[in-house]
Amino acid sequence: MFYYLIAVIIIIIDQWTKWLVEKNMELRESIPVIEGFFYLTSHRNAGAAFGILQGQMWLFFIATIIVVVVVVYYIQKYTKHNKWLGVALGLVLGGAIGNFIDRMLRGEVVDFFDVYIFAYNYPIFNVADMALVAGVIMLIIHVFTEEKKQRKS
Repeated sequence: MFYYLIAVIIIIIDQWTKWLVEKNMELRESIPVIEGFFYLTSHRNAGAAFGILQGQMWLFFIATIIVVVVVVYYIQKYTKHNKWLGVALGLVLGGAIGNFIDRMLRGEVVDFFDVYIFAYNYPIFNVADMALVAGVIMLIIHVFTEEKKQRKS
C-alpha cells in the first residue's frame, strides 16, 4: 500500500543521512549551512525529544512497538478513503521506525539538523523526527477537520 511506501522512503532517507553523518563528521562537529541559522551538527541522543528520559531504552522500545502496532492498525482500517490520514500515519510510522532502528543498532539516535531561531538553539533533530512532527501535525489537523465535519452534519 502507498502509505507503507511513504514509511519505507522515510526510513531509507533517515538511515542514509545518519550514515553519512557518522561516516563524514566527527561527533560534535558542526558545519555552517546558513551562518547563524542552520548547521549540520553531529550529535547523539540516548533519550527522547529535547534530550528527556536519557538512557531509558526499554521505555522507547515498548512505546515504539505500541505506536507501530496502532499505526498499522489505523492504516489498515481507516485510510482506504482518507489519503490525508494515510499520509500522516505513513510519516509517523517511518519516523518511529527510523529512530527505533538507531536505538536498536546504536543504542542512541543520530541527530544532525541544528537550527538557531534568533538566540534560541532549537534541539538538534533528524529526518525521522521531521517525519514524526509532520505526521502528528497532519493528524491534529485531521482530527479538527473531522470534528468540524461532524458538527456540521
